[in-house]
Amino acid sequence: MRRMTARPANAHQARLLRLLRDGGPNSRAQLGDQVDLSRSKLAVEIDRLLETGLVVADGLAASRGGRRSHNIRLAPNLRFLGVDIGATSVDVAVTNAELEVLGHLNQPMDVREGPVAVFEQVLAMAAKLKVSGLAEGFDGAGIGVPGPVRYPEGVPVAPPIMPGWDGFPVREALSQELGCPVMVDNDVNLMAMGEQHAGVARSVGDFLCVKIGTGIGCGIVVGGEVYRGTTGSAGDIGHIQVEADGRACACGNKGCLEAHFSGAALARDAEEAARTGQSPELTARLEAAGRLTAADVATAAAAGDSTALDLIREGGNRVGQVIAGLVSFFNPGLVVIGGGVTGLGHTLLASVRTQVYRKSLPLATGNLPIVLGELGPTAGVIGAARLISDHLFSPA
Repeated sequence: MRRMTARPANAHQARLLRLLRDGGPNSRAQLGDQVDLSRSKLAVEIDRLLETGLVVADGLAASRGGRRSHNIRLAPNLRFLGVDIGATSVDVAVTNAELEVLGHLNQPMDVREGPVAVFEQVLAMAAKLKVSGLAEGFDGAGIGVPGPVRYPEGVPVAPPIMPGWDGFPVREALSQELGCPVMVDNDVNLMAMGEQHAGVARSVGDFLCVKIGTGIGCGIVVGGEVYRGTTGSAGDIGHIQVEADGRACACGNKGCLEAHFSGAALARDAEEAARTGQSPELTARLEAAGRLTAADVATAAAAGDSTALDLIREGGNRVGQVIAGLVSFFNPGLVVIGGGVTGLGHTLLASVRTQVYRKSLPLATGNLPIVLGELGPTAGVIGAARLISDHLFSPA
């Protein structure tokens, strides 16, 4: 069922909607301080938005010396669906129009099963959230996938770790199933948007957001906007070569960063160390579970296992070398490290920082924070909701 039919009629209305999304309920007078409109023009635009039902009056604002004005807020019944598809799990959440998460589900999933199987699971999770009473329907949905996306068409393009997804019409197919507008982007871009909206990057206009999960990618935010590149593949740093004749990568090349350090590479290296007797801790975990993950390495490192710590430091050094090059080129105000492998914590962060501060010029790193993301698995779903709200809060 399609719910939200109104769209802002012009750029002024779009700006007002985004201010209310990002700042919450506000008075007419305070909104007027933030937009370049006369009082009479502002009143006309707000009245038109009230008529559409996109915003509602929300009580009287605090007095600023004259007659008290009404607070305005986004319609409280608006609902967005945020979907963050990873390589091995999927997060699905419902938010209100101010992108507050009302309900959030996470389930294991293998993206290699293909789009039909994955979206059956996504739709079942969305239905479960609806049945719980959080939403009667969805006004829009944002979808993140772990590979390059032709934007804004919403079509994955030759994703190395997503067999069967190349050219699949994600946006079109899910829009039909959900009965609402859908936007699709790379999962790392959505993580960056989530941290920008509600996390560690709230006040930063230019930053890099590096996601280290099964693979590695980088969201690039310039002037407050995600930079996607000409074809949607900007930030695909996992396929920067770090060793001239290194390991084979899923993309077909050799020596890519992702082949040498990522969640999958770390698990493989940990299993090798366990089988060759380098780490009794990892050997015991492998014998108990039959396989190892990055989380096992993190646990072993926390227990003081020297082999696990060495694996994390070596990986952090490789990531840091690549980020150092990005910092010298882009000169960001912040670098955020997120994704599943951030469970490795400050050992990883220290190695990354050491390489960046040592290898980038002091002018670029003098006031450069390199930090872990704040939002964890909610970053992607908040970013997905932000993506679709950016679309719906733009003039039709």
